Amino acid sequence: MTTITKAALAGLATTFCVETASAEQIDVGLLLPFSGVYAALGNDIEAGFRLGLDTFGAETDATFEVIAEDTEVKPPVALAKARKLMLQDNVDVMVGIVSSGVLGAVRDMVDGAGVPLIVANAGNDEATGVDCSPYITRISFSNGQVNRPMGTWLAGQGVEKVYTLAPDYAAGRQMIGGFVETFEAAGGEIVGQEFTPFQQTQDFGPYLAQAKASGADAVYVFYAGGEAISFVKQYDSFGLKGELPLYGSGFLTSPLYVAAEGPAAEGVIAAGHYVPTIDNEANAAFVQAFEAENDRLPSEFAVHGYDAARALIEATATGAADRESLAQALREVSFGGPRGQLSIDPATNNIVQPIHVYETVAGEDGLTQKVLATLPAEADPANGCEMN
Repeated sequence: MTTITKAALAGLATTFCVETASAEQIDVGLLLPFSGVYAALGNDIEAGFRLGLDTFGAETDATFEVIAEDTEVKPPVALAKARKLMLQDNVDVMVGIVSSGVLGAVRDMVDGAGVPLIVANAGNDEATGVDCSPYITRISFSNGQVNRPMGTWLAGQGVEKVYTLAPDYAAGRQMIGGFVETFEAAGGEIVGQEFTPFQQTQDFGPYLAQAKASGADAVYVFYAGGEAISFVKQYDSFGLKGELPLYGSGFLTSPLYVAAEGPAAEGVIAAGHYVPTIDNEANAAFVQAFEAENDRLPSEFAVHGYDAARALIEATATGAADRESLAQALREVSFGGPRGQLSIDPATNNIVQPIHVYETVAGEDGLTQKVLATLPAEADPANGCEMN
């Protein structure tokens, strides 16, 4: 039986409880942005997490009491909310974190308190690299991981010269760095590279002019959210798409906001860890259930929440119930999900997953994703991680 209750007033913690056959209650702190620039991402992750508990809850005897807090995408706010969840609410495990800055802010507190955290979005490489912790397990992606396979694949398509663009902050540099590393190793040449002021660039025209004059065969970028929408639209209106193909990290044409990009997104090829058109039984079931519950297709953010719930359930099914045993059990989870076969690398606590290359195309009901290739799963390098 599933019971869900939500506080009606904005700003209050929301709770929902999934009850199964018996036994150990696991208190879960859901730490996500429900307001601010990333609210849509937080809502999708919560919706996926709720659906995951409902879908897989019968596989464990544990029950889950969930307390949700709004980070507001502000590190000081998130730190205070994490402190409340750990010390006042005494949660057994936390799930969430969208912003890498927020993850960096709470990392030492989580590690010091020994409270397991399932990262359901933030991709900063350091979190499962030099700043890794046995209490932090990432079920989403790392910035380099999403882009490294694309460098090899694109070179294999005969693309020899690439111009890169990304916003000038840690994620932008890590995303592009992962691509450049493998593209150059495969014999490709980066003929130009620019990092645009993060959340300040309104006019991409000057950068597009440089790309056009660079002699590149293609452009590879990372942009997300509002910046992705603006960039894709301006790339098309600048007249580049027909003569200089656009490639990028999958967030460029995310299912969450590709409709806002409209026809400008058609023909753009990107690499990501999830799109709703991945062809496997687990994904078909997930898409059907998510759409029935939410009246929209799931995004990569929704699948993060869904798989985070499943990972937690699999950990508790082993008998893990306290903070220490949950942290250890989360490092050992492995299952086939909507993305494909997933596992956690115990050397870094980062997810290992396939990467899907897809093209945005026009479908009967609007824009959709045509999967062109599924690239093998590879574990991230340790990047300075020394797991204790």
